[in-house]
Amino acid sequence: MSLHETVLKKEAVDALQVRQDGIYVDCTFGRGGHSGEILRRLGASGRLIALDRDPAAVKAGSEIADARFVLVHSAFGKLEEVLEGRKVDGILLDLGVSSPQIDEPERGFSFRYEGPLDMRMDTSRGMTAEEWIHSATEKELAEVIRTYGEERFARQISGAIVAARAGQRISSTRRLAEIVAKAVRTREPGQDPATRTFQAIRIFINQELEELADALPQCLKCLNPGGRLVVISFHSLEDRIVKQFMRGEAARDDLPKKLPVRESELRQPELKVVGKIVRPSAEEVAFNPRSRSAVMRVAERTRY
Repeated sequence: MSLHETVLKKEAVDALQVRQDGIYVDCTFGRGGHSGEILRRLGASGRLIALDRDPAAVKAGSEIADARFVLVHSAFGKLEEVLEGRKVDGILLDLGVSSPQIDEPERGFSFRYEGPLDMRMDTSRGMTAEEWIHSATEKELAEVIRTYGEERFARQISGAIVAARAGQRISSTRRLAEIVAKAVRTREPGQDPATRTFQAIRIFINQELEELADALPQCLKCLNPGGRLVVISFHSLEDRIVKQFMRGEAARDDLPKKLPVRESELRQPELKVVGKIVRPSAEEVAFNPRSRSAVMRVAERTRY
């Protein structure tokens, strides 16, 4: 099994301000790094509900024998459904893909290993990357690669994929990486030409940004007053969604400036942004280079 180093473990759980008798949700269990730290701080009456849509993560978590803990096979976009009306004292989302998913060739997330073009976080349902690559139009391919990968050579890459698939099915990670490499004229030092394309296809296949946008309002509804929402992002598009949501819910109004309104008529904010963004320390990045792009944001449910 691949070793998974939990990013910002102490910082994230510190931000939750775990109470011994509180109820908390780890929306992205992974291999249980954050969950384990939360459980360590909970008392006998505390509870932790964890979610993950990856069957491999759920299987790993099934080995935890703790009466305070329950793990549900579910995407975090179904948080309200999972909680069934219960309110909680803290919610953590550690977004993106985990090290085991990247490092297991059969998952198809990485261009560094030869494997099938799968890329599904939940391998029990949905379209694989291979199926999508062969069903999408050239325009659709370019749009996804440009939007989710912020790839300036998206048009050239989509054209190369369509030309290649006409001659032979693209069914492996290495094959796709080779096609992309030939279409990308230049790349930042140290970055593989296929990096942005693989990222884009993964985000699209798993509908990661849509899932996040759906989940954040649910987190707000499910938090008790004073409860904390902690989100760790690894991609600028994810972080933008989180930042805009937290700032929007923390704003008192969105009215034009100098419009005469009474104080009592202003919208009361439902969140309070807590502190500044947190990034991994130099020591953590040196120990775990995959943490280098992580950004953590924290907000607290107001008492209104």
